[in-house]
This record gives sequence, C-alpha cells and structure tokens, in this order.
Amino acid sequence: MENLENIILSLCMFGSAVLVIYILARYNYLLKKALAEKGIAPTKIKISYSEIACVVIGIAAGIGASSIFTVMNLSEDTTDLLVWSVILIGGGLGLFGAHFIRQKQEREG
Repeated sequence: MENLENIILSLCMFGSAVLVIYILARYNYLLKKALAEKGIAPTKIKISYSEIACVVIGIAAGIGASSIFTVMNLSEDTTDLLVWSVILIGGGLGLFGAHFIRQKQEREG
C-alpha cells in the first residue's frame, strides 16, 4: 500500500509540474498573440549576469550563515526552520540587490 502511495504522489508531483509549465506557456502564447493583433511588439526582459550573480551570492551567503545553526544544540525542527529561513532570506536579499542593479542600469543606459 505504501508503494502505491509513493507512485500516486510521484505522478501528482510530475503532473502538477507539467500543468504549471503548460499554463505558463499557454499564457505567454495568448499574450503574444493579443499583442500581435493590436500591433504592439512584445518587449523582451533581459537578465544580466550581475543580477543572476546577486541571487546566487545571496543564496550562498544564506547557506553559509545557516551552517551556524547546525552546530547549535537545537531540536531538529527548529534547526530545519532556521536553516531554510536563513537561506530564503539570503535569496531575498540577493533579489533585492538585483533590483537595485537593474534600476541603476536603466538610469545609465
């Protein structure tokens, strides 16, 4: 019975991922189609390497800072909560930095 639950859970996870990708692709297609009908050229969003670097550095800093909690004598649930929250906060700070880099680049050029 447990094996059947694992199979069903795996199928649901995979099906959910496929459904999300399909919805996003369909939305983008319909958006581009509507813009083309109105004669508006869709704009492309360019992500610079510096923005990606900010996010990666933020996540890496979060991983590094979260290693502090693994050596403390905390319960497993508390440690997991602190580790994941610090990693997500680091990624959020990286996104925040990427936002400011994009604003600076738009003002300059």
